[in-house]
This record gives sequence, structure tokens and C-alpha cells, in this order.
Amino acid sequence: MHCTRFENNPSIRPALLCDSDKAGRFFLVLSMLANTLVYGFVNSVILVLVALGFNLTFGISGVANFAYGALYILGALLCWIFFNSAGMPYLLAVMLAVVATAFAGALMYRFVLLRIRGMVLSEVIATFGIGLAILELFKYLGFIGFEYSLPVLIDTSIEIGQVVVDMQRIFIVIIGIAMAGFLWFFTHHTRTGLRFRGIAQDERTALSLGINSDRVAMLSVSFGAAYAAIAAIVILPLGTINVEQGYSVLINALAVCIVGGLGSTGGVVLASFFIGYGQTFTVTYLESHWVMLVPLIAILTILILKPSGLYGEQKELEERI
Repeated sequence: MHCTRFENNPSIRPALLCDSDKAGRFFLVLSMLANTLVYGFVNSVILVLVALGFNLTFGISGVANFAYGALYILGALLCWIFFNSAGMPYLLAVMLAVVATAFAGALMYRFVLLRIRGMVLSEVIATFGIGLAILELFKYLGFIGFEYSLPVLIDTSIEIGQVVVDMQRIFIVIIGIAMAGFLWFFTHHTRTGLRFRGIAQDERTALSLGINSDRVAMLSVSFGAAYAAIAAIVILPLGTINVEQGYSVLINALAVCIVGGLGSTGGVVLASFFIGYGQTFTVTYLESHWVMLVPLIAILTILILKPSGLYGEQKELEERI
């Protein structure tokens, strides 16, 4: 009798399904699909959280902040230090970590990026170098190991249909939607946000109206760093704080922004769902070690088919010739 063994999804206990048990096989496949849809949605929101700060900085200042992954880890580790070493209440530790990371982003712009703004290659090299220095400094200081983890806010689970989802992932979805909504409200209904949009749309006209572009650009880098810290503090309770994860965060943020269109928030959300579900289907039906190929394949595909991204405003090749 021919039997098939399903082991791709770690959340489902492997079971031997024989040809005679077609009903059991159908329900197992249905269960795997339900898990994929639910956890794919959560993974997509995680990518939205990861990419929002990077996209905000580039959309306003035009700076591709390659130190973004390092700022993500910086926010998480500062929160861990304030909470575990300094003994602060967790909410206070979170707020201080976000503020400190935002301040680090402002300092990076004020003392480095301000002098090379507009020189794209120099910006990439400088920010990548700063990010590398931050991550290597944490390694040197010994922040490596499983003990560096952030607490979950609610240690329980709920059922969505027949899929069990922990409350931390539900919290991630809520925060992701709230942060995207806040960003839209901030850029449309606050004076600073309108300045952000003015610089993004036409910097010369904004300058003629008395808007200080350097100050706005510094604020955008600072806001992007704060978003990176919030994303890390919300996401990393699902695992441990791994310094090496800074590189994968940068790759995922780049992939989402390039596929969606640099500077387009709507494109970021759409691209996050494409890549997020692609990663989840890869883990479920292929192998987990193929996951890192998904954002790279997405980047290559969009650069070949539509280099400006799904909602990008950069000129296409045929428009530039």
C-alpha cells in the first residue's frame, strides 16, 4: 500500500496517510492551507513593519539608509539593556529605546549624511559602514546568545478557525496596522508631515516656501530609525535578538521597497503581501533554507519587468532614453 509522509510544515505533526484515507489527506491539506494563509498574513504585516521606516526615510530625504538593519537591532538591544540591566519598567524601557534609536538616526544624518547628501554612492557606502560598525560593536561586546530576548506582552493563544495563533502575532498585526495608519495621518494632517510631503514632492519649491530641507531630512531619518526600533521591539519577542538578523532585515526592507516602488507606502504594503506569502508558502511546501531567496528573486523579477516598482515614480528605462 502506497503511503505519503507530510513533514514540510513544523506546526503540523507528521502523519502517515494511506491512499485509503482520502478524507484524512484532504483535511490535512486543508489544515496546511489554512495555516499558510493565516501565518502568511502575519508574516506580511511583519514585512510592512520592517519596511515602513526605510521607505519613509528614502521617500522624504532620498537617502537609502543601509544602516537600517543595524538600527533595528540597536533598538531591540537598548530595550533589553534598559529592561534587564537597568531594571526599568518594560514600557519605560520601550519608550527610551525608541527615543534613543531615533536620536542615533538624527546624529547619523547631522554628522555624516548632511555632508554627502545627494551623492548616492557615498550615502550607500557611509550608511552601510555605520551599520556594519554598530553590528560588529555588539558582537565585540558579547551580545550573542539565546539569553537576549524580549518578553511577550500576552502569553496566550487564540484560535482563528482551526488555526492556533499566539497573541504576540495578533499584537504585531494590530501594531502594524496602527503604524501604517499613523504614518498616513501624520503626513496628511500635521504641519511637520505636510513639510515631509512638500520636500518629497518638490524640494526646490519647498525651499522657496521657507521649509528647511536639511532639518526635514534629518527628521525623516530619525523617524525611520524610530520605526525600525518599534518594529524590532514588537517582532523580536517571537524569538531571540540575533545581531546577524540585522542583515536579513535590511535585505527584506530593500526587497519590499524596491518591489513596491521606493517612496510609495501603498506599494510597500502590496509588496509586503507578495513577498510575505511567498516566504510562507516556501517554508510550508518547500524547505525553510529557500526563504532568503524569495526577496532576492522578487528584486530581480521587478527590476526586469518594471524597474520603478509596482507603484514607483522613478522613470522607466524607455522614458530616460
